[in-house]
Amino acid sequence: MSNIEDKLAEEKKRIDSYTAPDELETRLREALNKAPNKQKQNAPLWKLVAVAMFFIVIIGYQYNGLAYYGKKLFGFDEMMTGTLMELNEEGLGQIVDETVTLVDGTKLTIEGVMADSNQLILYYSLNNPKGIKDHIRDYFRFLPISGFLTNSFPTSGTFIVDDNQTEIKGTQSFEPVSPFAKKLTVNFQQGMNNNQTVEEFVTIPYNPNKALQTEIKQSINKAIKVDKGTITFQTIRATPTMTVVEGKLNVENFDRVPDALWGIQLYANGKEVTSLGGGYQSSLLGRKFSLNYDALPKGLHSLELKINEFAGYENVDKKLALATNNNPTMLNEKELWIQDINTTSEMVEITIRTDNDVMLDGVSIETEEEVTPLKTIVRQSYVKLEDGQQMKERTLLFEANTEPEFIYINGMHFMKEYGDMIEIPVD
Repeated sequence: MSNIEDKLAEEKKRIDSYTAPDELETRLREALNKAPNKQKQNAPLWKLVAVAMFFIVIIGYQYNGLAYYGKKLFGFDEMMTGTLMELNEEGLGQIVDETVTLVDGTKLTIEGVMADSNQLILYYSLNNPKGIKDHIRDYFRFLPISGFLTNSFPTSGTFIVDDNQTEIKGTQSFEPVSPFAKKLTVNFQQGMNNNQTVEEFVTIPYNPNKALQTEIKQSINKAIKVDKGTITFQTIRATPTMTVVEGKLNVENFDRVPDALWGIQLYANGKEVTSLGGGYQSSLLGRKFSLNYDALPKGLHSLELKINEFAGYENVDKKLALATNNNPTMLNEKELWIQDINTTSEMVEITIRTDNDVMLDGVSIETEEEVTPLKTIVRQSYVKLEDGQQMKERTLLFEANTEPEFIYINGMHFMKEYGDMIEIPVD
């Protein structure tokens, strides 16, 4: 792997870490037995706060469907849109109403849950007439739900705070739980006055017996060829709350382009189904992915997957004269701007801008006497131009002390338009 690939991958991880959700810290902590770094969640008055976590969900059991409680949950309308609001209006889920008191007297109430084979959604509230302290709100987070054959990690959540700062209402989604569990232990973390945290739990009853069945569960088993490999779509599972498409990736440059999966779209009855995220994980057996979409419409008569965009690669093979100017160099249809060139006694520094999705490959500088490959990349950032366009800026470092005449670029990774379509049979 070239230096530029290594360093850009490192920079991408560093940038991504700025918004990594708490749930990812929880998973890593359990694996590595380390305490997570605290992450502050500021919640403006009655402002909806959403945190999304994208990672693959792999399960090996069957699930009947959605538990039934016969009543709607009240006070959560601002956090429900579309599918979940409709399900709540129909009274689909399970009332819980279990309360535990936190260290400062704040009461945590598990109001209810909705569950199917794709996820479990927990509805909760935090109440304190004296006001919910910052250390409670900032450090409170859910840990994996445990139970019989169950260890379900949190995936995404939303919450709102009232005007008086005395009540929080929220929802938290988890990986699906076992259909054989009769009780679930909701584990959570709370903050102390001394900026320390403690872990607590509340056990809730759970009844999956009265359930709606999964609407669609079938194989796809179709592969799409891309520039550096293949994407194999294996299964689709549609439930009342969500639709999940799973598959595997054998793509050499998948992680060279940020968010490569998000260019894959699902269409039902000719209309795009809202994406809810997704993710991937790697193992010795390869890389698997999961894509989450909203629930499918009723009266389904067609279902298609479209690979609108995905990671691509172009052989550039260009030697460019080095000069800063007001015009970009075009790498096929992508822009490259030379912003600054600085030569010292030890290094040549070249600051460039490109489109956000571009990662250069095989970069070097040249003089009449020598060719110097890229050593590393520093100071990567995102710049918004006056016309609203956002570009990626970074500085390329070369171990040389002579001002170069040319910069050579062998290739580039980028988000490429493919347009391939897969039809999924609908019975």
